[in-house]
Amino acid sequence: MVGHSLRAALLVTTMIVGASGTSAYAQAVNPTPADESETIIVTGSRIASPLLESASPLQIVDQAAIQSTGAANVQDVLLQNPVFGTPAVSRTNSNFSTSGAGLATIDLRNLGTSRTLVLVDGRRFVSGSPNDQAVDLNSIPTSFIERVDVLTGGASSIYGSDAVAGVVNFIYRKNFQGLEANVQRGISERGDDSKQQYNLTIGANFNEGKGNIITYAGYSKDGSVLSQDRARSAIDQGSLGGLSTGDVGDLFTLIKPNFSSFAPQGRFFNAPGATAGTFDANGNFIPGFSINGTPTRAADGYNRSAVRTIAVPVERFLLATRANYEVAPAINVFVEGTFAKSHVTTQLEPFAISSAGTNGIFQGTGGFFNVEQRLPGGAIYVNPFVPAALLATLTDNTGDGLRDVSFTRRLTDIGNRTSTADRTTYRVVVGVEGDFAKGWHYDAFFNYGRTDDNQTGTGQVNLFNFRAALAVVPDANGNPVCQDVNARSQGCVPVNIFGANTLTPQQAAYIRADSNRQAFASQKDVGANISGSLGDYWGAGEIGLAAGFEYRKESSSASFDALSQAGQNGGNAIPNTRGSFDVTEGYGEIRVPLLTDRPFFHALELRGAARVSKYSSIGTVYSYNYGAEFSPVADIRFRGVVARATRAPNVSELFQGASQTFPTGIIDPCIGVTATTAGTLGTTCRSFAGVNANIAANGGAFAVTQPDAQGISGFDTGNPNLKQETADTLTAGVVINPRSINALRNFTVTVDYSKTRIKGAIVSTPRQFILSQCFQQGNQGFCQFVTRRPAPEGANSAGSLQFINSGASNSGGVYSSSIDVTVGYHQSLDTFGLKGNVNMSVAYTHLLDGYSIPLPGAPIDYFAGEVGASRDRFLATVGFSTGAFSLEYRGTYIGKAYLDDQFVAQLTDTDPVSGVDRGPVDRHDPRVKIAPKFYSDLQAKFGAGDHYEFYVGVNNLFDVTPPPIYSGLPGDTTGAETDSGTYDAIGRRYYAGVRLKL
Repeated sequence: MVGHSLRAALLVTTMIVGASGTSAYAQAVNPTPADESETIIVTGSRIASPLLESASPLQIVDQAAIQSTGAANVQDVLLQNPVFGTPAVSRTNSNFSTSGAGLATIDLRNLGTSRTLVLVDGRRFVSGSPNDQAVDLNSIPTSFIERVDVLTGGASSIYGSDAVAGVVNFIYRKNFQGLEANVQRGISERGDDSKQQYNLTIGANFNEGKGNIITYAGYSKDGSVLSQDRARSAIDQGSLGGLSTGDVGDLFTLIKPNFSSFAPQGRFFNAPGATAGTFDANGNFIPGFSINGTPTRAADGYNRSAVRTIAVPVERFLLATRANYEVAPAINVFVEGTFAKSHVTTQLEPFAISSAGTNGIFQGTGGFFNVEQRLPGGAIYVNPFVPAALLATLTDNTGDGLRDVSFTRRLTDIGNRTSTADRTTYRVVVGVEGDFAKGWHYDAFFNYGRTDDNQTGTGQVNLFNFRAALAVVPDANGNPVCQDVNARSQGCVPVNIFGANTLTPQQAAYIRADSNRQAFASQKDVGANISGSLGDYWGAGEIGLAAGFEYRKESSSASFDALSQAGQNGGNAIPNTRGSFDVTEGYGEIRVPLLTDRPFFHALELRGAARVSKYSSIGTVYSYNYGAEFSPVADIRFRGVVARATRAPNVSELFQGASQTFPTGIIDPCIGVTATTAGTLGTTCRSFAGVNANIAANGGAFAVTQPDAQGISGFDTGNPNLKQETADTLTAGVVINPRSINALRNFTVTVDYSKTRIKGAIVSTPRQFILSQCFQQGNQGFCQFVTRRPAPEGANSAGSLQFINSGASNSGGVYSSSIDVTVGYHQSLDTFGLKGNVNMSVAYTHLLDGYSIPLPGAPIDYFAGEVGASRDRFLATVGFSTGAFSLEYRGTYIGKAYLDDQFVAQLTDTDPVSGVDRGPVDRHDPRVKIAPKFYSDLQAKFGAGDHYEFYVGVNNLFDVTPPPIYSGLPGDTTGAETDSGTYDAIGRRYYAGVRLKL
């Protein structure tokens, strides 16, 4: 039996592919009505209709569009569409992620992943990121997708929480008969980013057509891309303005090299902030330390980019199946299953350890530990690992009469830091559907999904063991041993940190500490829907009605090893987080045709929907929508929807403990402050004792070093008292399909205006905003979240920022408005006496405005026009096919952008001649602009008989390089020297494959 939802899939596919057989992005326009016995359900409504039309903007990505990209992961396809923003997580921006490396998420309208609802066949899909509500598209089998519906605008009244920016609905293939297989391999022009994928789909009817089963199996593997293999990122570099001077004129002035001061040979301090020296390649002690070198001295610093990764390798194995069987004329049973397993590895530079600092070994002593020990009887024992030349420079800094030292060091002896994530997701849906009475349809389902995410990490250390291993005394035979008796009984091994690669395998093994994380997310979802017609009472058409209920429970947990929880492995302190919530919901929807086939009223109808949801976490919330569609003539349709959408807080936002982070792109507002700087800024900065010491130590003006800029930490916390977000959205537009004009009947254009305003947005107050409020506005309530170092600690200066803490609250507001335009045209060349078909489409988005408000009454924080949210973006495709040959070109444009306005507001603008600050820098100043980029992709396909198809393709045809966004600038992806979530950081890539259809 071909079920209700199955008929929808078949009709939609037919309508959007058209005559050419190739397609990109299509709008749901007003096509020729289907047979009256056939009805379809379009994403955004649960009322069946004989027409493929939507009151909200709806773009459709069909299977041909997916295949024309050569992508193994559907995320790569969707991100070319301008309605999508930069993803929170992808394989090119997650190498440094503590838990989400290699995930593939999507974000409509740059409003956040959590505000985009992802569905499969109109039903929810379990999160791929435990404690969040982010679906991992690695778990969606690309070759099993019939089409993707991308609906923009609030849709909570139809689908529930999270549908604030819109809905992305993946429609799986159904009623397939036969066999399809394909093999594809690819590689970048530089010999990396190797790709391979293998897909097999088999389907058949059984029991005289009453049932159908379709099964898919697939495997894909994406190779890595290392920072050292791209010229722009092979050597550590940074922005002079972003990391040091804070001046707009220096933003794109490179510090190159910009090596790390944490070097394998170590850097040793004999007094707070005073460098004693380091060691050369032969193990000889040399005084001083030059991070990037001088004309007379080689660089002592370390090139982290030699090890970092731009694109992490991802390996996926997927299984999917769907079966349906007609038990009786009104009972059609269906089952759907998905299994996905992914393996992701990351690699970054060896661990940087400090005896001082935020996560240092000896935090209570300013990082100083004794290299001498007083033995019973009063004799002084000197650590034999300390070279005499270094020992001669050391003094007593802690007042116990013994010489001590502080250090920083890169632990190359232990090896690179790596993490391995093994994620398994499975989802099973069972249900029943059918028709009853006349024109009424029902469905009921149970949906269960679970993601298990097990991660291990290497390259970090056990600070307890390290601390014990640095206190050395002689044993009875005069050999060095650990001072602590209990530590010795547990296998303590004294360590030699004085020089490069001085740790023996035994020493390294004692202080090494692998990390682990075990997490899961589960979803239980049960629901039922009915839809049908109340009748046609005035000749305008059937009044449609839909109603239903849904119960859903979300549970998740993330547990870390003990050292990670305590922050005693030198890295972030990350607490365990677990929690759950459930929700019971009911909804109703109605569509009322008012007029049809009247002068100037070809069609006029109203629609509305409402939903009530009762959460265990936040109580009862309401959402609704109402809208209208009006066609004065058959060729033009106006549409508009007003909606109230909601989003409930997720487990992480509700229950997360204090989790440590190391934010980037922070500018210290105290830079340049002197002992006489007047006003709120000067007074507040000097109220911190460490700032005064810094001013005195730096020639009369506060300054920060590279370790200071990169040594800022802080803690993020959840909030169990959070309430829902509430969004008011508006979409209004026109669909033009001039079918009455023969020359234009294959031409369609849509223009839509979209507006979203979110109140009570769940936000963690931006750290730059906290600094601005404290130091420039004098708001002492914010100063409590800021900690500065009162004195020098290791490589960090007195007065430098140590912690900026933030937490979740319903204090924010978000606004976004945009205009979307789509144009489509397909034409058979037979009309002109030629062979073949031409297919063209354009999807364009202009972001009118977009901003967030961190707190009520706070200044606006713009994101529209900034990196990752360019005001202008478009995707254009042109396809040609004739016989067994087809060629498709895809062009993607990302418009100009500017650096983050909160960052820009902290910059100075120093006149290069007079040295006078010329005042605030405008957020659209050309000196903070990032140039636009245009990427070209090309694919050619060749048919060989009835069953084989060969294809070749190239992505980034002209090898367009990404814009430089250096370390120290907002938007930089560490290791890529650009925003590799927005721009192509890999370069030209080739692929080829073959498909078999039987």
